[in-house]
Amino acid sequence: MSKRTVINRLRPSVFRTRGAVVAAGMGAVMVVGAGAGVASADAGTAATVTPAAAVAAQAKAQAEAADAAAKQAAVKKAATKAKKAKAAKKAAAWVKPVTKYTLTASYNQGGAMWSQKHSGQDFAVPVGTAVKAAGAGTVVKAGPNGGGDGPAYGNAVVIKHNNGKYSQYAHLSKIDVGVGSTVKPGQVIAKSGNTGNSSGPHLHFEIRTTPNYGSALNPMAFLRSAGVQV
Repeated sequence: MSKRTVINRLRPSVFRTRGAVVAAGMGAVMVVGAGAGVASADAGTAATVTPAAAVAAQAKAQAEAADAAAKQAAVKKAATKAKKAKAAKKAAAWVKPVTKYTLTASYNQGGAMWSQKHSGQDFAVPVGTAVKAAGAGTVVKAGPNGGGDGPAYGNAVVIKHNNGKYSQYAHLSKIDVGVGSTVKPGQVIAKSGNTGNSSGPHLHFEIRTTPNYGSALNPMAFLRSAGVQV
């Protein structure tokens, strides 16, 4: 056999061997590449889906917590509002008989000014100060001579209130209501003065259990119990 023939027979074998090696190499590369691609896809899925689910769960929990907090705050706000409304309603039922004043002679105080102990609370105010009804009711006395209680009171007004109590306003310079008039809390009923047995301009204010002298209660304690700050 000639040398050329041997070489020619060997070439296909070498080429086949080289082809196999190359193919095997490419296969390895393809397998490794494919594996890397799959692993990369799995990692990407884990990075995208799992954290997203956790974030969604956290957001839901935070939303539920915020909703619960909002409901609790709303309940607390409603309770506070109701409490304030109740207090305002109670306070509005009764008011101070004058706005700006100086407290002078007090209830049950003794002294030469009175034959018995003082039956009311004095509010020192200038003549002509607006005198207001302390609560809603009907005027049962109005006029000079204490409206029938005696000259020591000067011009006076007595109001019967819805709770059965009476309020009296004395030493007035002017009376703006008459017997039978219905009044509201804070309504101006007279002007303060210095009439009757008075040592200076002031309003004498009483709370009574009847319309007449001799049935007085402590007016300051009564107003405070009704929510009025005096």
